[in-house]
Amino acid sequence: MTIADAPPLVAAAADASIRWHPGASYRLDQTMFPLMRGNADPSFAAHPTGFWMSFTTPSGAVTLRLSAGGLGEDTFVDAQAWGPGAEEAISSVPRLLGADDDWSAFDEPGFHATLPRLVTEARRRNLALRLPSTGRLVDSLVPTILEQKVTTLEARRGYRYLMYRFGTKAPGSVAPPGLLVPPTARQWLAIPSWEWHKAGVGPQRSATVMRALQSAVALERLAGLDPSRAGAKLQTIPGIGVWTAAEVVQRTHGCPDSISVGDYHLASFVGYALLGRKIDDAGMLELLEPWRGQRQRLVRMLYLSGFRKPTFGPRMTIQDHRAH
Repeated sequence: MTIADAPPLVAAAADASIRWHPGASYRLDQTMFPLMRGNADPSFAAHPTGFWMSFTTPSGAVTLRLSAGGLGEDTFVDAQAWGPGAEEAISSVPRLLGADDDWSAFDEPGFHATLPRLVTEARRRNLALRLPSTGRLVDSLVPTILEQKVTTLEARRGYRYLMYRFGTKAPGSVAPPGLLVPPTARQWLAIPSWEWHKAGVGPQRSATVMRALQSAVALERLAGLDPSRAGAKLQTIPGIGVWTAAEVVQRTHGCPDSISVGDYHLASFVGYALLGRKIDDAGMLELLEPWRGQRQRLVRMLYLSGFRKPTFGPRMTIQDHRAH
């Protein structure tokens, strides 16, 4: 749906807007997908009128709506924003949508010829994908820390609880009902220990959030560094390791190479996809080494290939810290 198709109130009421032209085929849904913390993410909504998200800029909170139109090289994305942070949010839209994401090295014929067929076939079918860059470290780091060493289900349940308790209503009168602005660093730091407990977040993870956000201003400055330096800086914070840093820079910097070492499923998935057998993290890194610099792109293509690894094996136990 484009602005022309949107309800009149949505089309007319924005505080700031932009139409971005990627100059080639573009899939807004594929690009935005990694930013959603599940289908019930309180700060991100896939809606008939577009993709809606809410966050805080230095100028204040904002509600942002994105919708795509056109075909092929005529594709465009309309962005509208409401709230004190509208102008800043709109200025960040091209980067958010992957304007700086360059696949030319990945698609270069010599490099392309080295890729497994599963990857090249997936790339052929998914030329419209871009890696997004939010530039928002706090908004990415907190939910990623909550996902450390627990199931996705448990982490997202805890994140939703905290968002409903401490998030704020998204600016503007046209946002989908229930859309919330995530807490600022100061608001996260003010959450009492018993609320983390009620959210099912153990003391190790909540303490990591608190340590990281003590330097929130410095944290946000990492958006200006290249992904490898930003990831290395993140790992100097106790409780943040290679997995957390990789998951963050994939979203904040559109990093084409970072690999989530330590992920419960990733090494096994990559092993079965490329070798037909399970491997560990060390084996995954060795296997992907020839494609260093483009490893995250390769993993994204594996996920988009439709390949599914065997489902046998133990499942992680969901821990409930609230009863202790």
